[in-house]
Amino acid sequence: MKYIVILGDGMADYKRGPLGFATPLELAKKPHIDELAFLGTVGLIRTVDPGMKPGSDVANLSVLGYDPKVCYTGRSPLEALSIGVPFTFDDTVFRVNLVTLGDSEDGTFARMKMLDYSAGEISTDEAHELMQAVHDALSDGKITFHGGTSYRNCAILHNGTCSDDFTPPHDISGKEIGDYLPKGEDAEYYLDLIKRSMDVLKDHPINVARVAAGKNPATAIWFWGRGTKPKLEDFFSKYGLKGAMISAVDLLKGIAKGANMDVVEVPGATGTLDSNFVGKANACLEALKDHDYVYVHMEAPDECGHQGDAQGKIRAVEKVDEVLGIIREGLERSGEDYCIAVLPDHATPLVLRTHTSDPIPYIVYNSARPTRSGIAYTEEEAQKGLFLSNGRALIQYMLRS
Repeated sequence: MKYIVILGDGMADYKRGPLGFATPLELAKKPHIDELAFLGTVGLIRTVDPGMKPGSDVANLSVLGYDPKVCYTGRSPLEALSIGVPFTFDDTVFRVNLVTLGDSEDGTFARMKMLDYSAGEISTDEAHELMQAVHDALSDGKITFHGGTSYRNCAILHNGTCSDDFTPPHDISGKEIGDYLPKGEDAEYYLDLIKRSMDVLKDHPINVARVAAGKNPATAIWFWGRGTKPKLEDFFSKYGLKGAMISAVDLLKGIAKGANMDVVEVPGATGTLDSNFVGKANACLEALKDHDYVYVHMEAPDECGHQGDAQGKIRAVEKVDEVLGIIREGLERSGEDYCIAVLPDHATPLVLRTHTSDPIPYIVYNSARPTRSGIAYTEEEAQKGLFLSNGRALIQYMLRS
């Protein structure tokens, strides 16, 4: 039996907002997902445990079969594992976004607005050059800066802890930043770094070129997602399955590396609508030749949700459907029994442009034992199906289905 998880990040939504009384899952053309829902089991699953923030970190850990309350130590350490930044159990790691801040009317820093949490989905090459400039100017022996993927970068606070909490920039899109700046005992240190980064980035040739091309420049760094080095149980030891991860984002790759799963790199995988979706599908089929379990993560629906891009989110769901179709066709040709789950990690409603902890719809289909639920794959219809109380229940259900 082969096991595949098709994860459309942030794919679920609300029946209100820019699409009126419909959701992207209801409006998207998704014949492969709909067929699988009809033939398999459909229901709702709570991927974010009560009391935990609805981030892709805790939600994906849970879907992969881990208890975040036991193993979660923060988002950024998982990303740092992915990009190969060395750090110890005594260090604190931060996600550092390159962001676009808009000028304030009165010229004050606190009244600047978060115009773009991704600096126009800046390319990885551009981001690395900018982060090198930030590192050269701001690293002081206490903290160092490291390039990641696109706007998603990191910093290491060496042999130190941090008492401040930091707001994810995608939670404050279009808002003044003053209420969301660090306010703890270390606040001045991080505020100073953010302000100094603006001087470093302002006239950098990368940003000058981006402005000339009509793109958002990276005007500042933004700290969030702090944490310490995690300890994840080996995935094979936990479930007896040789696992592989396919994703464009460092968070998922870091989780996989922490769990000793293989990370499959796909050329052209970006985490956005221009990602190499066909390449991901083909990479999954190739990985299944010598793996028992493959997790195919697609970030595009979440990115569109954060940007409030309704039509983009519909297209992203349709891309997920395309990937499922290619994978399932290849599995049928192989003649092997397989079990596929399709779900988001959490909802990213267009009307909110951030994550929620609502239970989200899932499908589980076992080719050897189809259950034929007859339920459509939408947020509303899934309420009629089997409820799973936490994300870990998914892999258990797949193994016994």
